[in-house]
Amino acid sequence: MLFAVRTATALHRLLDVLPALSGDERLRPVFTLVPGSAFDAGALVAIERAGARSIPWDEAVEQPFDLIVAASPNGRLHCLKGPLALLPHGAGFNKRAAGGGPDAATGLSRAQVLRADRPLAAFHGLAHPEQLARLATESAQAAARAAVVGDPTLDRLLESAAARARHRAALGTGTRRLVVLTSTWGEQSLLARHPRLPHHLATHLPYDAFQVALVLHPNEHNAPDPFTLRTRLGPALDAGLILAEPYEEWGAVLVAADCVISDHGSTALYAAALDRPVLAAHHTGHDSELLPGSPMAALLAHAPRLRLGPDAPPCADQLTRALAAHRPGAVRELAAHAFAERGRALDLLRHRLYGLLGLTPPPTPPEPRPLPLPAPGRPLTACTVGVTTAPDGDLHVERRPVTGPPGGHLAVEEGLAGTRLTQSAGLLLRRARAGTTGRTGGPETAPPETAAEWSARVLAAYPACRTAGAVLARDHCVLRLRDAPAGDAPHPTGLLSVRITPPHPTPEAPGRYPDPAAVLSAVHTWLLRNPPGTGSRIRCVVADVPVLAELAPATRQEATTEL
Repeated sequence: MLFAVRTATALHRLLDVLPALSGDERLRPVFTLVPGSAFDAGALVAIERAGARSIPWDEAVEQPFDLIVAASPNGRLHCLKGPLALLPHGAGFNKRAAGGGPDAATGLSRAQVLRADRPLAAFHGLAHPEQLARLATESAQAAARAAVVGDPTLDRLLESAAARARHRAALGTGTRRLVVLTSTWGEQSLLARHPRLPHHLATHLPYDAFQVALVLHPNEHNAPDPFTLRTRLGPALDAGLILAEPYEEWGAVLVAADCVISDHGSTALYAAALDRPVLAAHHTGHDSELLPGSPMAALLAHAPRLRLGPDAPPCADQLTRALAAHRPGAVRELAAHAFAERGRALDLLRHRLYGLLGLTPPPTPPEPRPLPLPAPGRPLTACTVGVTTAPDGDLHVERRPVTGPPGGHLAVEEGLAGTRLTQSAGLLLRRARAGTTGRTGGPETAPPETAAEWSARVLAAYPACRTAGAVLARDHCVLRLRDAPAGDAPHPTGLLSVRITPPHPTPEAPGRYPDPAAVLSAVHTWLLRNPPGTGSRIRCVVADVPVLAELAPATRQEATTEL
């Protein structure tokens, strides 16, 4: 059997179909690259990464196959010999077909599904009855060979939804809200119209309240190449932006998401099917690629619009309002017009594909493969920190990457950030190698130092530094102040211990913990204004998470803790 691949997007769709055919020693799958796409180089790389056996197109058109499977009707598929099963390469059919009528959908237009007025495919696998009805308006012959079989990619997302907490832990999301930008490809895409938006959100949204990820159409990863893309996005990636890989990882990020900002690309329909709130960053107009009446058009018409520009409200306020206004189930109802037969796609596809092969399928039912856990973004090793005092006396902490708006003090993780930033920091940080903070404390090859040794060393090495703070656990830190007394009461070690607790914790509700490095910024600010004293209690709030930080002289055991 032959998998005919035109783009990386099409290949990824076909890989999600493979479980319907797995476990059968009678089948010998091979792949070929259908020529003619501007993105065929990315497709070839994707085939090689999959470890699949491929044959040249000139060889593929010369031999017969028992079954041909494709996820794009474009190219010279009619030259291949064998029954063709044609599947969608996205969620629904939401874009206007070039050269078709005003209601012709890309992927279902008459010019694509017919060759010489005859149906191109022996079978069309569609995800919803509305798609079948749209195909029938283009060609009754093609519709007669079509059936609704669901969406195997959606089934993988739904299969993975129960592991959402694990996906968020893998990303390091913590108590933050994960905001996912999704962009299709081309001149009307989000990335083309708002190229600075990923960097703006990554640097202007409070770091402890929001995490930002970017999901791009595979064509954008290959236009011109992944290296150039990462170079262009470099400042945003340095600020913590997560760039999801175009196969599987994008779905894992959607599973973990709290909300999605989308253009007219159909990826947002998968987010809606997971019941994630969607904000629109799409520009309507006469040049729009969006097909009126499509599920994506209905979703964007319902979605609140993200306002951008100098007169727009802060993005953090817009996102907070959208999250608060989200009604569970509302966007999932809109996505229902793109997806039917949820959870049954592989079973239905197996029945149809084995029917074309003339074989009895294996007895074991196919199961969608859960998505692998995503990779985290780059850790924030330097940030500007604003600490404000509320009328009730609480200290409110807002951290942002150093490439964001200026203000507040500079907090830097010593040994992980650059020399210039380290020399300018008012607060230097280090994390214990093995703690509960979720990150290591520095290069594994660095020799261990005690908290007392490290804090004394960095204060001597960096004259601009006022405070050196070591994170020992999520609820425990130690710090040293410049010019703090050492060796006599009340500071026998020269260090202060910082114990962090949520207000009024109970065994049933132990409370939430913010990043202790953010709490250290509140303590650093408080100590600049107040002399340290035994038993000092500081109330601070990090991204709406309140905690108490209690200061006391550090014990010798704390001072000798290795970092």
